[in-house]
Amino acid sequence: MPVADSAQDRTLPATPRKIEKAKAEGQIARSRDLGHFAAFLAAGLVLAGLAPWIVERLAVAMAGSLRFGIAQLEGTRPMVERLGEGGWLFVAAVVPVGLLMAGVALLAGVLGGGWNFSWKAMQPKWNKIDPFAGIARVFSLRQLGMALKAALLALVLGAIGAAFVWNGTPRFVHGLTMTLPAALPHVAGTVAAGLLLMLLALGAFAFVDVPLQRWSWMRQLRMSHEEVKKEMKEAEGSPEVKSRVRARMREMANRRMLAAVPTADLVVMNPSHFAVALKYDEQTMAAPRVVAKGADLMAMRIRDAAKAAKVPVLQAPPLARALYAHAELDREIPAALFGAVAQVLAWVYQLRASLAGRGLPPGELPPLAVPPELDPANAGAATDAQDPDR
Repeated sequence: MPVADSAQDRTLPATPRKIEKAKAEGQIARSRDLGHFAAFLAAGLVLAGLAPWIVERLAVAMAGSLRFGIAQLEGTRPMVERLGEGGWLFVAAVVPVGLLMAGVALLAGVLGGGWNFSWKAMQPKWNKIDPFAGIARVFSLRQLGMALKAALLALVLGAIGAAFVWNGTPRFVHGLTMTLPAALPHVAGTVAAGLLLMLLALGAFAFVDVPLQRWSWMRQLRMSHEEVKKEMKEAEGSPEVKSRVRARMREMANRRMLAAVPTADLVVMNPSHFAVALKYDEQTMAAPRVVAKGADLMAMRIRDAAKAAKVPVLQAPPLARALYAHAELDREIPAALFGAVAQVLAWVYQLRASLAGRGLPPGELPPLAVPPELDPANAGAATDAQDPDR
Protein backbone atom coordinates (compact mmCIF):
# COMPACT_ATOMS: atom_id res chain seq x y z
CA MET A 1 0.00 0.00 0.00
CA PRO A 2 1.41 3.45 -0.84
CA VAL A 3 2.48 5.53 2.09
CA ALA A 4 0.08 8.33 1.12
CA ASP A 5 -2.86 5.90 1.35
CA SER A 6 -2.01 4.47 4.78
CA ALA A 7 -4.35 5.23 7.66
CA GLN A 8 -1.53 6.82 9.65
CA ASP A 9 -1.07 9.54 7.01
CA ARG A 10 -4.75 10.40 6.79
CA THR A 11 -4.79 13.06 9.48
CA LEU A 12 -6.57 15.90 7.67
CA PRO A 13 -10.37 16.34 7.77
CA ALA A 14 -12.30 15.55 4.62
CA THR A 15 -12.85 18.43 2.23
CA PRO A 16 -16.37 19.37 1.06
CA ARG A 17 -15.56 17.86 -2.34
CA LYS A 18 -14.54 14.55 -0.73
CA ILE A 19 -17.75 14.52 1.32
CA GLU A 20 -19.91 15.19 -1.75
CA LYS A 21 -18.09 12.48 -3.66
CA ALA A 22 -18.70 10.00 -0.84
CA LYS A 23 -22.40 10.88 -0.80
CA ALA A 24 -22.58 10.41 -4.58
CA GLU A 25 -21.19 6.90 -4.06
CA GLY A 26 -23.85 6.14 -1.46
CA GLN A 27 -21.65 6.56 1.62
CA ILE A 28 -23.31 8.51 4.38
CA ALA A 29 -23.48 8.44 8.16
CA ARG A 30 -26.52 6.44 9.29
CA SER A 31 -27.52 5.28 12.75
CA ARG A 32 -29.46 2.02 12.81
CA ASP A 33 -30.18 2.49 16.49
CA LEU A 34 -31.95 5.77 15.70
CA GLY A 35 -34.17 4.00 13.17
CA HIS A 36 -34.97 1.18 15.62
CA PHE A 37 -35.79 3.63 18.39
CA ALA A 38 -37.98 5.82 16.18
CA ALA A 39 -39.85 2.82 14.76
CA PHE A 40 -40.59 1.25 18.15
CA LEU A 41 -41.47 4.64 19.61
CA ALA A 42 -44.02 5.27 16.85
CA ALA A 43 -45.48 1.78 17.25
CA GLY A 44 -45.63 2.22 21.03
CA LEU A 45 -47.42 5.56 20.76
CA VAL A 46 -49.97 4.14 18.31
CA LEU A 47 -50.60 1.06 20.43
CA ALA A 48 -50.88 3.18 23.58
CA GLY A 49 -53.37 5.48 21.91
CA LEU A 50 -55.42 2.59 20.56
CA ALA A 51 -55.01 0.38 23.64
CA PRO A 52 -58.65 0.54 24.81
CA TRP A 53 -59.96 -0.27 21.35
CA ILE A 54 -57.37 -3.04 20.85
CA VAL A 55 -58.21 -4.64 24.19
CA GLU A 56 -61.91 -4.49 23.39
CA ARG A 57 -61.47 -6.04 19.94
CA LEU A 58 -59.12 -8.68 21.34
CA ALA A 59 -61.66 -9.63 23.99
CA VAL A 60 -64.41 -9.90 21.40
CA ALA A 61 -62.18 -12.01 19.13
CA MET A 62 -61.12 -14.36 21.94
CA ALA A 63 -64.68 -14.71 23.18
CA GLY A 64 -65.84 -15.52 19.68
CA SER A 65 -63.08 -18.07 19.14
CA LEU A 66 -63.98 -19.89 22.37
CA ARG A 67 -67.67 -20.11 21.51
CA PHE A 68 -68.60 -23.35 19.70
CA GLY A 69 -71.83 -24.73 18.40
CA ILE A 70 -72.87 -28.15 17.13
CA ALA A 71 -72.18 -27.01 13.55
CA GLN A 72 -68.51 -26.39 14.33
CA LEU A 73 -68.08 -29.91 15.64
CA GLU A 74 -69.43 -31.73 12.58
CA GLY A 75 -66.27 -31.26 10.47
CA THR A 76 -62.94 -29.48 10.03
CA ARG A 77 -64.08 -26.85 7.56
CA PRO A 78 -65.65 -24.52 10.16
CA MET A 79 -62.44 -24.68 12.17
CA VAL A 80 -60.32 -23.82 9.10
CA GLU A 81 -62.64 -20.91 8.29
CA ARG A 82 -62.37 -19.63 11.85
CA LEU A 83 -58.57 -19.89 11.75
CA GLY A 84 -58.62 -18.01 8.44
CA GLU A 85 -60.72 -15.24 9.93
CA GLY A 86 -58.33 -15.00 12.88
CA GLY A 87 -55.34 -14.89 10.55
CA TRP A 88 -56.77 -12.08 8.46
CA LEU A 89 -57.63 -10.21 11.64
CA PHE A 90 -54.01 -10.60 12.76
CA VAL A 91 -52.69 -9.40 9.38
CA ALA A 92 -55.04 -6.41 9.41
CA ALA A 93 -53.71 -5.45 12.83
CA VAL A 94 -50.00 -6.07 12.23
CA VAL A 95 -49.45 -4.82 8.65
CA PRO A 96 -50.45 -1.16 9.27
CA VAL A 97 -48.24 -1.04 12.36
CA GLY A 98 -45.38 -2.62 10.40
CA LEU A 99 -45.76 -0.13 7.56
CA LEU A 100 -45.83 2.70 10.08
CA MET A 101 -42.62 1.44 11.70
CA ALA A 102 -40.89 1.13 8.32
CA GLY A 103 -41.93 4.64 7.30
CA VAL A 104 -40.82 6.17 10.60
CA ALA A 105 -37.48 4.32 10.43
CA LEU A 106 -36.93 5.70 6.91
CA LEU A 107 -37.85 9.22 8.06
CA ALA A 108 -35.48 8.94 11.00
CA GLY A 109 -32.67 7.95 8.64
CA VAL A 110 -33.36 10.97 6.44
CA LEU A 111 -33.45 13.33 9.42
CA GLY A 112 -30.29 11.81 10.87
CA GLY A 113 -28.14 11.79 7.73
CA GLY A 114 -30.07 13.70 5.09
CA TRP A 115 -31.72 12.49 1.90
CA ASN A 116 -29.20 10.85 -0.37
CA PHE A 117 -30.05 8.76 -3.42
CA SER A 118 -27.29 7.22 -5.49
CA TRP A 119 -27.37 4.66 -8.27
CA LYS A 120 -23.71 3.88 -7.59
CA ALA A 121 -24.65 2.28 -4.30
CA MET A 122 -26.78 -0.26 -6.22
CA GLN A 123 -24.11 -1.13 -8.77
CA PRO A 124 -22.36 -4.47 -8.22
CA LYS A 125 -18.85 -4.20 -6.85
CA TRP A 126 -16.50 -7.12 -7.27
CA ASN A 127 -14.51 -6.23 -4.18
CA LYS A 128 -17.64 -6.99 -2.14
CA ILE A 129 -17.34 -10.67 -3.04
CA ASP A 130 -13.57 -10.78 -2.73
CA PRO A 131 -12.92 -13.20 0.17
CA PHE A 132 -9.70 -11.50 1.21
CA ALA A 133 -11.33 -8.07 1.25
CA GLY A 134 -14.27 -9.56 3.14
CA ILE A 135 -12.01 -11.04 5.78
CA ALA A 136 -10.24 -7.70 6.14
CA ARG A 137 -13.58 -5.96 6.64
CA VAL A 138 -14.80 -8.56 9.16
CA PHE A 139 -11.71 -8.16 11.32
CA SER A 140 -11.44 -4.38 10.95
CA LEU A 141 -11.73 -2.05 13.92
CA ARG A 142 -14.97 -0.63 12.53
CA GLN A 143 -16.65 -4.04 12.37
CA LEU A 144 -15.27 -4.93 15.79
CA GLY A 145 -16.77 -1.77 17.24
CA MET A 146 -20.13 -2.45 15.60
CA ALA A 147 -20.11 -6.04 16.90
CA LEU A 148 -19.30 -4.92 20.44
CA LYS A 149 -22.03 -2.27 20.29
CA ALA A 150 -24.59 -4.82 19.05
CA ALA A 151 -23.54 -7.28 21.75
CA LEU A 152 -23.84 -4.61 24.43
CA LEU A 153 -27.30 -3.62 23.19
CA ALA A 154 -28.43 -7.23 23.18
CA LEU A 155 -27.02 -7.70 26.68
CA VAL A 156 -28.79 -4.60 28.01
CA LEU A 157 -32.12 -5.51 26.39
CA GLY A 158 -31.76 -9.09 27.60
CA ALA A 159 -31.04 -7.93 31.14
CA ILE A 160 -34.06 -5.62 31.06
CA GLY A 161 -36.25 -8.42 29.73
CA ALA A 162 -35.01 -10.91 32.32
CA ALA A 163 -35.52 -8.44 35.17
CA PHE A 164 -38.96 -7.60 33.85
CA VAL A 165 -40.02 -11.26 33.66
CA TRP A 166 -38.56 -11.97 37.10
CA ASN A 167 -40.31 -9.02 38.74
CA GLY A 168 -43.51 -9.28 36.66
CA THR A 169 -44.18 -12.97 37.20
CA PRO A 170 -46.48 -12.36 40.21
CA ARG A 171 -48.53 -9.92 38.12
CA PHE A 172 -48.88 -12.44 35.30
CA VAL A 173 -49.86 -15.16 37.81
CA HIS A 174 -52.38 -12.82 39.34
CA GLY A 175 -53.84 -12.23 35.89
CA LEU A 176 -54.69 -15.93 35.66
CA THR A 177 -57.11 -15.53 38.53
CA MET A 178 -59.06 -12.76 36.81
CA THR A 179 -61.87 -12.95 34.38
CA LEU A 180 -60.93 -12.51 30.71
CA PRO A 181 -62.26 -8.92 30.35
CA ALA A 182 -60.25 -7.88 33.43
CA ALA A 183 -57.14 -9.96 32.65
CA LEU A 184 -56.55 -8.46 29.20
CA PRO A 185 -56.01 -4.82 30.32
CA HIS A 186 -54.07 -6.06 33.37
CA VAL A 187 -51.62 -8.02 31.21
CA ALA A 188 -51.48 -5.27 28.60
CA GLY A 189 -50.44 -2.69 31.23
CA THR A 190 -47.75 -5.02 32.56
CA VAL A 191 -46.33 -5.65 29.08
CA ALA A 192 -46.44 -1.92 28.27
CA ALA A 193 -44.29 -1.15 31.32
CA GLY A 194 -41.64 -3.65 30.17
CA LEU A 195 -41.69 -2.31 26.62
CA LEU A 196 -41.25 1.22 27.97
CA LEU A 197 -38.06 0.18 29.76
CA MET A 198 -36.70 -1.36 26.55
CA LEU A 199 -37.69 1.74 24.60
CA LEU A 200 -35.73 3.91 27.04
CA ALA A 201 -32.68 1.68 26.53
CA LEU A 202 -32.99 1.96 22.73
CA GLY A 203 -33.30 5.75 23.06
CA ALA A 204 -30.12 5.93 25.16
CA PHE A 205 -28.20 3.87 22.59
CA ALA A 206 -29.55 6.02 19.72
CA PHE A 207 -28.55 9.20 21.56
CA VAL A 208 -24.97 7.95 21.73
CA ASP A 209 -24.89 6.24 18.33
CA VAL A 210 -25.93 9.23 16.17
CA PRO A 211 -22.84 11.40 16.92
CA LEU A 212 -20.69 8.26 17.07
CA GLN A 213 -21.65 7.27 13.50
CA ARG A 214 -21.02 10.82 12.30
CA TRP A 215 -17.57 10.82 13.92
CA SER A 216 -16.75 7.39 12.53
CA TRP A 217 -17.84 8.42 9.02
CA MET A 218 -15.78 11.59 9.06
CA ARG A 219 -12.81 9.64 10.42
CA GLN A 220 -13.15 7.14 7.58
CA LEU A 221 -13.09 10.00 5.05
CA ARG A 222 -9.96 11.63 6.47
CA MET A 223 -7.37 12.57 3.87
CA SER A 224 -3.62 12.68 3.61
CA HIS A 225 -1.62 15.74 2.59
CA GLU A 226 -1.00 14.18 -0.83
CA GLU A 227 -4.72 13.58 -1.38
CA VAL A 228 -5.54 17.18 -0.48
CA LYS A 229 -2.88 18.47 -2.87
CA LYS A 230 -4.15 16.19 -5.63
CA GLU A 231 -7.73 17.33 -5.09
CA MET A 232 -6.73 20.99 -5.17
CA LYS A 233 -4.80 20.39 -8.38
CA GLU A 234 -7.81 18.66 -9.94
CA ALA A 235 -10.15 21.44 -8.80
CA GLU A 236 -7.95 24.30 -9.95
CA GLY A 237 -6.37 22.61 -12.94
CA SER A 238 -2.73 21.85 -13.66
CA PRO A 239 -0.24 24.75 -13.78
CA GLU A 240 0.25 24.19 -17.51
CA VAL A 241 -3.47 24.49 -18.22
CA LYS A 242 -3.81 27.55 -15.98
CA SER A 243 -0.83 29.16 -17.70
CA ARG A 244 -2.38 28.59 -21.12
CA VAL A 245 -5.71 29.99 -19.91
CA ARG A 246 -4.03 33.11 -18.52
CA ALA A 247 -2.08 33.58 -21.73
CA ARG A 248 -5.27 33.23 -23.74
CA MET A 249 -7.05 35.77 -21.53
CA ARG A 250 -4.17 38.22 -21.86
CA GLU A 251 -4.22 37.84 -25.63
CA MET A 252 -7.96 38.50 -25.74
CA ALA A 253 -7.55 41.57 -23.50
CA ASN A 254 -4.74 42.84 -25.72
CA ARG A 255 -6.88 42.42 -28.82
CA ARG A 256 -9.69 44.41 -27.22
CA MET A 257 -7.26 47.18 -26.30
CA LEU A 258 -5.76 47.34 -29.80
CA ALA A 259 -9.25 47.45 -31.29
CA ALA A 260 -10.01 50.48 -29.07
CA VAL A 261 -6.87 52.42 -30.06
CA PRO A 262 -8.36 53.86 -33.31
CA THR A 263 -11.15 55.45 -31.22
CA ALA A 264 -8.66 57.29 -28.97
CA ASP A 265 -7.89 61.01 -29.20
CA LEU A 266 -4.16 60.55 -28.61
CA VAL A 267 -1.50 58.13 -27.40
CA VAL A 268 0.99 59.31 -24.79
CA MET A 269 4.35 57.50 -24.82
CA ASN A 270 7.74 57.52 -23.24
CA PRO A 271 9.71 56.59 -26.28
CA SER A 272 9.81 52.80 -26.16
CA HIS A 273 8.63 51.53 -22.80
CA PHE A 274 5.12 52.78 -22.04
CA ALA A 275 2.10 53.79 -24.12
CA VAL A 276 -1.30 54.98 -22.90
CA ALA A 277 -4.24 55.72 -25.23
CA LEU A 278 -6.67 58.36 -24.00
CA LYS A 279 -10.17 59.25 -25.15
CA TYR A 280 -12.32 62.19 -24.08
CA ASP A 281 -15.87 63.08 -25.03
CA GLU A 282 -17.14 66.11 -23.17
CA GLN A 283 -20.75 65.06 -23.83
CA THR A 284 -20.51 61.64 -22.19
CA MET A 285 -17.39 61.72 -20.01
CA ALA A 286 -16.57 63.69 -16.92
CA ALA A 287 -12.83 63.16 -17.48
CA PRO A 288 -10.52 61.52 -20.04
CA ARG A 289 -10.61 57.75 -20.02
CA VAL A 290 -7.85 55.19 -20.63
CA VAL A 291 -8.85 52.88 -23.50
CA ALA A 292 -5.53 51.05 -23.88
CA LYS A 293 -2.17 50.86 -22.16
CA GLY A 294 0.88 48.65 -22.38
CA ALA A 295 4.59 48.30 -21.78
CA ASP A 296 7.49 47.32 -24.02
CA LEU A 297 6.22 45.17 -26.93
CA MET A 298 2.60 46.01 -26.21
CA ALA A 299 3.50 49.70 -26.17
CA MET A 300 4.96 49.32 -29.66
CA ARG A 301 1.81 47.59 -30.86
CA ILE A 302 -0.33 50.41 -29.46
CA ARG A 303 1.92 52.97 -31.19
CA ASP A 304 1.69 51.15 -34.53
CA ALA A 305 -2.09 50.81 -34.25
CA ALA A 306 -2.37 54.54 -33.47
CA LYS A 307 -0.21 55.52 -36.44
CA ALA A 308 -2.23 53.26 -38.74
CA ALA A 309 -5.42 54.95 -37.54
CA LYS A 310 -3.82 58.45 -37.71
CA VAL A 311 -4.19 58.96 -33.99
CA PRO A 312 -1.64 61.49 -32.68
CA VAL A 313 1.24 59.93 -30.74
CA LEU A 314 2.82 62.33 -28.25
CA GLN A 315 6.18 61.76 -26.55
CA ALA A 316 5.67 62.79 -22.93
CA PRO A 317 7.73 60.43 -20.71
CA PRO A 318 6.71 61.72 -17.23
CA LEU A 319 3.01 61.73 -18.12
CA ALA A 320 3.21 58.31 -19.82
CA ARG A 321 4.91 56.80 -16.79
CA ALA A 322 2.40 58.36 -14.38
CA LEU A 323 -0.62 57.26 -16.44
CA TYR A 324 0.69 53.72 -16.84
CA ALA A 325 1.38 53.41 -13.12
CA HIS A 326 -1.77 55.03 -11.71
CA ALA A 327 -4.53 54.95 -14.36
CA GLU A 328 -6.78 51.86 -14.71
CA LEU A 329 -7.91 50.48 -18.03
CA ASP A 330 -11.41 51.62 -19.05
CA ARG A 331 -11.44 54.04 -16.11
CA GLU A 332 -11.09 57.80 -15.85
CA ILE A 333 -7.62 59.14 -15.18
CA PRO A 334 -6.66 60.20 -11.63
CA ALA A 335 -7.74 63.71 -10.68
CA ALA A 336 -4.13 64.71 -9.98
CA LEU A 337 -3.32 64.22 -13.68
CA PHE A 338 -6.25 66.26 -15.03
CA GLY A 339 -4.07 69.34 -15.58
CA ALA A 340 -1.32 67.57 -17.51
CA VAL A 341 -3.80 65.63 -19.66
CA ALA A 342 -5.75 68.82 -20.36
CA GLN A 343 -2.53 70.39 -21.62
CA VAL A 344 -1.82 67.58 -24.09
CA LEU A 345 -5.47 67.39 -25.21
CA ALA A 346 -5.47 71.13 -25.92
CA TRP A 347 -2.24 70.73 -27.87
CA VAL A 348 -3.77 67.84 -29.89
CA TYR A 349 -6.98 69.74 -30.62
CA GLN A 350 -4.93 72.72 -31.80
CA LEU A 351 -2.86 70.40 -34.00
CA ARG A 352 -5.98 68.92 -35.56
CA ALA A 353 -7.43 72.36 -36.21
CA SER A 354 -4.17 73.42 -37.87
CA LEU A 355 -4.16 70.34 -40.09
CA ALA A 356 -7.74 71.10 -41.06
CA GLY A 357 -6.76 74.67 -42.01
CA ARG A 358 -8.65 76.28 -39.14
CA GLY A 359 -5.70 77.75 -37.24
CA LEU A 360 -2.01 78.05 -36.73
CA PRO A 361 0.07 75.00 -35.84
CA PRO A 362 0.73 74.59 -32.14
CA GLY A 363 4.07 75.52 -30.76
CA GLU A 364 6.29 73.34 -28.66
CA LEU A 365 4.44 71.45 -25.90
CA PRO A 366 5.05 73.30 -22.64
CA PRO A 367 6.30 71.41 -19.53
CA LEU A 368 3.51 69.24 -18.21
CA ALA A 369 2.17 69.62 -14.68
CA VAL A 370 2.81 66.02 -13.57
CA PRO A 371 3.00 65.74 -9.77
CA PRO A 372 6.47 64.37 -8.90
CA GLU A 373 5.04 61.80 -6.51
CA LEU A 374 3.06 60.19 -9.36
CA ASP A 375 6.11 59.69 -11.59
CA PRO A 376 7.65 56.26 -10.90
CA ALA A 377 11.03 57.63 -12.01
CA ASN A 378 11.05 59.85 -8.92
CA ALA A 379 10.21 56.88 -6.65
CA GLY A 380 13.61 55.30 -7.16
CA ALA A 381 12.58 52.49 -9.47
CA ALA A 382 15.85 50.82 -10.41
CA THR A 383 14.93 49.95 -13.97
CA ASP A 384 13.67 53.44 -14.68
CA ALA A 385 16.68 55.16 -13.18
CA GLN A 386 19.11 53.07 -15.19
CA ASP A 387 17.41 53.91 -18.49
CA PRO A 388 17.42 57.56 -19.62
CA ASP A 389 14.44 56.92 -21.93
CA ARG A 390 12.30 56.25 -18.87
